[in-house]
Amino acid sequence: MFAHFGIKDFIDVVLVALLLFYLFHLVKISGMRPLFMGVLVFLIIWVLVSQVFNMVLLGSILDQFVSIGLFLLVILFQDEIRRFLMSLGSRKGWRFVYKLFAPSERQKKDNSYLTSIVLACMNMAKSYTGALIVIQGDIQLSLYEQTGEIINADVSSRLIENIFFKNSPLHDGAMIIVGKKIKAAGCILPISQNPNIPKHLGLRHRAGLGISQETDAKVIIVSEESGRITFASQGRLRMNITPEELQQILIDET
Repeated sequence: MFAHFGIKDFIDVVLVALLLFYLFHLVKISGMRPLFMGVLVFLIIWVLVSQVFNMVLLGSILDQFVSIGLFLLVILFQDEIRRFLMSLGSRKGWRFVYKLFAPSERQKKDNSYLTSIVLACMNMAKSYTGALIVIQGDIQLSLYEQTGEIINADVSSRLIENIFFKNSPLHDGAMIIVGKKIKAAGCILPISQNPNIPKHLGLRHRAGLGISQETDAKVIIVSEESGRITFASQGRLRMNITPEELQQILIDET
């Protein structure tokens, strides 16, 4: 069986394993892991029935399901597929290529604007002012920027607090920060459908988690009810963090 197993076959197996691992990671952060495992179990059963045991009748029935399986997978995992393609087409997905062809581009980042963001979040947490701030990563957020009002202003703690002031018309939406600029405010974000989200969290937290699942953005949520600060990244929530912890997280991850 392994007599003709060469280096090309080994690379083939490794690539398939890496692809499955990456897909598993995508569905894990979106709460679709049981469905993904169910699909894998079905495929294993189909291979055993059709290829190993050669059960003609049961194999033909399963073959009919497999023939339309691609369309079913697109319907079931449309959000995960979109996220995979966005990640594949982003700069982050090809970061090693950029490092090879543009090594001089790597410079020390100026994270001074992060202090203004942390200061604003600290003040809003003290005054129980709800806020949802999205910091763009390598994946562009232009689609979500168009759902709000374009601002394109320098990051300022006072401006952030004014935008999320309770009487402001933009306070219910999300603010998107690109580089050192407040690109847009009052933006609409996708709501996470992860069933594992704590029930006491509202739409602001679900929207923050949703955009972190769809993209590589870093998200800060300030609760209007409790005044607590939450950080969302890669489909995960870090709840009840201090301003000092937020500052360090932003420096490490942006």
